Amino acid sequence: MCDYSLMGVPNRLAREGEDLVVIRFPTGSRGLTECEKSVNGPDQQSRPNVFQSIVQLLFGNPKDTKVAVCIPPGARLLLGDIPHELQDSLSLGAAEEVTFTQLTAKPHVYRDAIRFKNGRELLLQQLEDGQRIKVLELALVAEPSFVERSPEESLRSHWG
Repeated sequence: MCDYSLMGVPNRLAREGEDLVVIRFPTGSRGLTECEKSVNGPDQQSRPNVFQSIVQLLFGNPKDTKVAVCIPPGARLLLGDIPHELQDSLSLGAAEEVTFTQLTAKPHVYRDAIRFKNGRELLLQQLEDGQRIKVLELALVAEPSFVERSPEESLRSHWG
């Protein structure tokens, strides 16, 4: 749903039809967050007063806090901006429909992954910052029976 490393980050469940982007959170882990909304024209907010400036200096700007968006296993997603190297190595297009999955139930390891229609799996941590993902359907689809394996074993079995 959300890798263990993102549990200390504000998080929420994804919504169908939502556009997400891959980012690196302050924990050092990659995860998904909302796409930035484009703003038309200059920022109309007033400048912070002295107290607000001190609070921002000590605790950071709350507007800069990114919320991790969690995806349930089995959700259907559309992964975009697939790098050319990955397209070539995994026989993919620039955008692919994927299923969100978890590779293991072990604690304290990265487990969130995507499964391509060709059966190949990729840890979310291996995606690039800025890659876009559209949530197509959150309803759980039939997942194959869970097989405990390390991410390395999964990659080896699918990459040959």
